[in-house]
Amino acid sequence: MGMCPICNGFRQLETNCQQCGTNMVNEGREAEYYDDYSPYMPIDEMKLEDGYPQNFINEECPHLYVCPNCGADQIILIKE
Repeated sequence: MGMCPICNGFRQLETNCQQCGTNMVNEGREAEYYDDYSPYMPIDEMKLEDGYPQNFINEECPHLYVCPNCGADQIILIKE
């Protein structure tokens, strides 16, 4: 499948917190936070179990963004 430009450092995404307007920080792929072994699972395999039914087909990578100011978080689907 595709290659995530965020995971591979090809580009960065800047997004502002919907709560306070602060620039949010990318904390990595959301699937890495599921359990102790999820960071070591194949990415495409995790996409089949991550709760986003179309992200494997649409070649999207769910990333967790967190606001360093107020702690709000947001999942952003990155096009691969």
